[in-house]
Amino acid sequence: MQKLISYPISIIFLCCFLICLLVFHPIQWLCLKLSGYQAHKKSVDYLNFLLLRCTNILGTTYTVKNLDLVPDNVPIIFVANHQSMFDIPCIIWNYRRSHPKFVSKKELGRGIPSISYNLRHGGSVLIDRKDSKQALTAIKELGVYIQKNKRAAVIFPEGTRSRDGKPKRFSENGMKILCKYAPDAVVVPITINNSWKLLRFGKFPLGLGNRVEVITHAPLVVKEFDFESLFIETENRIKTAVK
Repeated sequence: MQKLISYPISIIFLCCFLICLLVFHPIQWLCLKLSGYQAHKKSVDYLNFLLLRCTNILGTTYTVKNLDLVPDNVPIIFVANHQSMFDIPCIIWNYRRSHPKFVSKKELGRGIPSISYNLRHGGSVLIDRKDSKQALTAIKELGVYIQKNKRAAVIFPEGTRSRDGKPKRFSENGMKILCKYAPDAVVVPITINNSWKLLRFGKFPLGLGNRVEVITHAPLVVKEFDFESLFIETENRIKTAVK
């Protein structure tokens, strides 16, 4: 029954979602060209705020816990489990104070209004999953960037989203490179619950009435751990809070 009801509601959601992307594409361009990084970032923040409000049409609500644990004025490596594409606007908006930048597959850098433009010009990096050398170099550049500018990198060590909410195996490569080239960083584990339910039927229609929970865990100072211990502790904190 929910799937049947979701068809017309999903059409309304997708129309609103697409309008936001189309409207903010030229706004982003103007902000970046006329006023630079800070104005562009503000436009991206408010775009993602509106994208989250679009999901309210589907009955989605959000609870974000422990944001006060995120430190200021240090490089940050956010490490999160990955359940759906809606994880990204949730992180961009709620952690906007930290200027989050993403490691994304290169295919997302073209053809998507607003989103592709931000990935190419907002400080994130695009990687070719078939070219490990290029991917490692791009992640290295992101580590150098957050170290220099005291901003945040976001990495999903599962590599791809979980379709049923159960975490996949975590890969250590990306996090390891970020820690190496941002030695002053803190790792902030994030657990995301229930966002996979938005895509429980696939890309269309969308799931209704979901309660998405985002849990911020206490930061881990990179310099205080050997990498293996840091990775294990980060993975444990994320996975033990998955419901």
